[in-house]
Amino acid sequence: MRTKTLRIPTPDGHADAFAAVPDHGERHPGVLMYPDAFGIRPALEEMARELAGHGYYVLVPNFYYRHGPAPVIDLPERIDAGNRDAVFGRLMPLLTEQITTERVLRDADAYLTFLAAQPEVVAGPVAVTGYCIGTLLALRTAAAHPDKVAAVAGFHPGFVVTDAPDSPHRLVPRLAAEVHLGLAEGDMTPEIISELFQALDAAGAGDTCEIYPGTVHGFTMSDTDAFSASGLERHWDRLLALLNRTLPGG
Repeated sequence: MRTKTLRIPTPDGHADAFAAVPDHGERHPGVLMYPDAFGIRPALEEMARELAGHGYYVLVPNFYYRHGPAPVIDLPERIDAGNRDAVFGRLMPLLTEQITTERVLRDADAYLTFLAAQPEVVAGPVAVTGYCIGTLLALRTAAAHPDKVAAVAGFHPGFVVTDAPDSPHRLVPRLAAEVHLGLAEGDMTPEIISELFQALDAAGAGDTCEIYPGTVHGFTMSDTDAFSASGLERHWDRLLALLNRTLPGG
């Protein structure tokens, strides 16, 4: 397994990124992986390496790059009830500034262009996956580039159903990708879940959306007290099956 630290040119500068690449030399399908709100850190890098080990070129961008390279704040080794509020208090102003639709779409175009240009990436569609707020970014990316994204996955998603006219769930009719959303228990109210599922069904999108039993928000993240080993395993089962169905040569 090889890893790289990269710089991705964007209209607003350069985004640093982490990439994990299989050892063997042939080309591999590309996967754009959006982190959760805590950003790139060892736990995310380990997930990227795990996915790359299954035959994918995995690119993890620092979506906070306008505020500096990752990590943009000092993160504790473990994020738990004792420090979570303080960490979020420092990150939320940066996140709110970053996740405007215009910035997300400019960055998404740059990330996909960069990914497609890598010599280790096979020509053809890619997949996009995201965690927490990264699900919002993944859905926006897939909706804006239906010709480039064959699969989109999101886990313990945040802010995907809102009252905004461009709420991610309203973008579903633009998707050409197959979708999987893995929700934690309590991630959304039953009413919001129903609205999300209705949007997917009405659009005729190929989708599997489920609540992972016994999980809380953030269940895939091994450096938080939300971590669930069984939830992470189910996440890998669902994600790898999705990529195997939709991407060539993984």
